[in-house]
Amino acid sequence: MSRSLGIPVKLLHESSGHIVTVELKSGELYRGSMVECEDNWNCQLENITFTAKDGKVSQLEHVFIRGSKVRFMVIPDMLKNAPMFKRLDAKIKVHILASLLFTNSIRLIGYFLTSFYNFVKGKSSSLGVGRGRAVAMRAKAQAAGRGTTSGRGAVPSIRR
Repeated sequence: MSRSLGIPVKLLHESSGHIVTVELKSGELYRGSMVECEDNWNCQLENITFTAKDGKVSQLEHVFIRGSKVRFMVIPDMLKNAPMFKRLDAKIKVHILASLLFTNSIRLIGYFLTSFYNFVKGKSSSLGVGRGRAVAMRAKAQAAGRGTTSGRGAVPSIRR
């Protein structure tokens, strides 16, 4: 199995050797032991109970089913405890933790670089710590004389 396969295809491969039920788009049902399956859902079943659309039941020895004709498959419940899901959970947890650490460290580095740059340039944050971005920008605009309710065309205030 390759790493690029999705979970449904991996689960399909895990169901080889187990009894599965396959319903085709035409409405026919095949229930038997899966011998082999492919990534495109082509599968081979043996010792099959075939149920036609009209309900007629018959026994078949060996069947090959084209994957594009499959509507859905019913696989055994015991496969929900397959080891691939445990590996998947561990990989997902590691990936999520790594991405969180990476993004948070990038944010911290960006914050420290910005603070250092402002310190070197002589700029200081006079707006205070812990204020939201919108509040800080609004306060800065009001300090510059913008954002008042005087409206358009009003005489600007004299700055001293």
